[in-house]
Amino acid sequence: MARMPSAERRRQLTEAAIRAMTRDGVSRTTTRSIAAEAGVSLSVFHYCFDSKQALLESVITTITDHSVTVVKEAIRPKATLRETIRAGFQAYWDHVSANPGEHMLTYELTQYALRQPGFAHLARRQYELYSDTYSELIEQLRHSMEFELRVPVPVLARYLAVMTDGLTLNFLVLGDDTAAADILDTIADQVVNLVRDEIRPVAPGAVSPPRSI
Repeated sequence: MARMPSAERRRQLTEAAIRAMTRDGVSRTTTRSIAAEAGVSLSVFHYCFDSKQALLESVITTITDHSVTVVKEAIRPKATLRETIRAGFQAYWDHVSANPGEHMLTYELTQYALRQPGFAHLARRQYELYSDTYSELIEQLRHSMEFELRVPVPVLARYLAVMTDGLTLNFLVLGDDTAAADILDTIADQVVNLVRDEIRPVAPGAVSPPRSI
């Protein structure tokens, strides 16, 4: 077996765990099945992860990163703030539509963590990670498109996390995403309405052009 840096090996095993758990469910996935999925020995698995908690935390973080990566690419500044925000939501939704099993796994991980003694902090961390991710994306937009909000960033971040979490679960249960576009349009409109358009100082005699959001 080719030697691999431990960080890379952890990523390999985490991705293998995601595939195995998506296919078989969290409770039916074993360390042996994850090692087999990754094509490594059990000893390699236990060298990389000293507990199931450590593995699940890595799985939760990595799954979140999967969707965040595509969203970050999509929210590069466009003609208006509204277009930029809407493109970010669309990128997230495209990922949900293309990977429903992976997103279903996130809910299973939450329930599993809440039911296992000593694992509840993983569920809390999972949802804190969602809000933290939105905070990071909002700050990225504030920096690149120079705007201020009428509400604190953590409040908006938690609101967006709740909205997209509920919309995702609704799609996974009903299997119909035809209404998603209208809902995402509404969320994007709400975010834009929370932007405070401050007038910037201009040179004497100059006219400050209107900003389009």
